[in-house]
Amino acid sequence: MGIFNRQNTGQKSTPANPEMTELGRNYAIARRHGDRRAMGRIARELGSRETTDADREAYRQGRDEYDSIPPAYSKPRRRTPRR
Repeated sequence: MGIFNRQNTGQKSTPANPEMTELGRNYAIARRHGDRRAMGRIARELGSRETTDADREAYRQGRDEYDSIPPAYSKPRRRTPRR
């Protein structure tokens, strides 16, 4: 068992709407990278659509799917220590 073992013990359900899953994944990517413009665009696009409970669940599933992946590297610390 490794740290990056992605096997689930339960069955993984397929999303009802793959487009909404991709939108949720894109939102999570933008949030991780601090891209406020993309986050706003996705939020406006989501607000302009009529979404069902299944669509919102697919969006959440895509967002959580990306959030479960650990960051590849930590941010560099560029502050100089105080003396």
